[in-house]
Amino acid sequence: MSLGIYIQVPFCQTKCTYCNFRTEVASRARFGPYARAVETEIREYPSRLEAAGVRLPDELRRLTVDTVYFGGGTPSLLDPAHLEAILRAIGDSFSISFDEVTLEADPETVDQEKARAWVAAGINRISFGVQSFSDRELKAAGRVHRREDVYRAAGILRTAGIRNISCDLIAGLPYQTPPSWRNSLEELVRLAPEHVSVYLLEVDEGSRLGSELLCGGTRYSAPAVPSDEAMVECYDLARSSLSAAGYLHYEISNFARPGFRSVHNLKYWRRQPYLGFGAGAHSFSGVERWANAHDGAAYVEAIAAGELRLEQLEKVSPEQALDEELFLGLRQLSGIDLEYLQRVYGVPLESRFAPLHAAGLIERSGPLVRLRPERLSVSNEVFVELMR
Repeated sequence: MSLGIYIQVPFCQTKCTYCNFRTEVASRARFGPYARAVETEIREYPSRLEAAGVRLPDELRRLTVDTVYFGGGTPSLLDPAHLEAILRAIGDSFSISFDEVTLEADPETVDQEKARAWVAAGINRISFGVQSFSDRELKAAGRVHRREDVYRAAGILRTAGIRNISCDLIAGLPYQTPPSWRNSLEELVRLAPEHVSVYLLEVDEGSRLGSELLCGGTRYSAPAVPSDEAMVECYDLARSSLSAAGYLHYEISNFARPGFRSVHNLKYWRRQPYLGFGAGAHSFSGVERWANAHDGAAYVEAIAAGELRLEQLEKVSPEQALDEELFLGLRQLSGIDLEYLQRVYGVPLESRFAPLHAAGLIERSGPLVRLRPERLSVSNEVFVELMR
């Protein structure tokens, strides 16, 4: 067992229309104080957590940190010296053996000096928010970068020595058409990242575009959003295209070349422990989940005052743990071992899966249960039925 560390950077240059994350557009003057607050939280994490009501298991404190993930927001906006200082704080506070250190980056924020500094600091994986290779779709979504920025930034990263690049695409952006989606997939394959994430546009009240779609409005190019059926077709095309290009589909939204699965994200899906630092960061000790308060300015003030404010703290019950095993396990294409889970949790599970099997939603191979590949696009419906 090893430990993952997540660093939340809540700052962005602009707010994308589809974004439902708790991020903010902030002055660069706030970046330095925020980064130093994260350093302080890391160096003082046991006492800060205990004062906030969290007692870490002794065995967790002895684990070696092998993955770090800078997420956001747009962590690549921070000065490389801030990122290096945070990694140094992790090294001073934990036993480390960094196998994978990921930085989320928007293409327009990448330059040669930054890229060289990232590599020197120990960052060895970049997660790119590409989203589309269509400038019209990018503009409608409120993205700052354009298609040519992706190629420019990728070349800079390769020259600097980054050998592990992940790219995101979103199916369902305004003005997306079957030909434009096929073109995005073709250009992505030509770019040849080691890892790809494909997401369907989320429609909820947490984003401006989602809220507009729900109320039937016309702002943010809402009328130009493809239908649900079109999004599913885009997802299915991505699965077949990426498979033909040599990518392994290992999680509902994620594809990787052999040896390049996201080690850090696998910890989430396998319910392994991770610690989150920064405003809004989530953590899981194996028995408890908690989240820091999400307001960036209030976070800095609290750390300066010797506090750590949480907005969530809950002990995970055996029933919740089992539900998480089922939900997260079925997101992985390797599936779940039903006999193992029944043995560990001491409850029968066959009756929960029998209707899904009869409906052709899952497939069985001995004790292994997995979603049928052709049903991956309706996985949420399967999960709802399973959790009843």
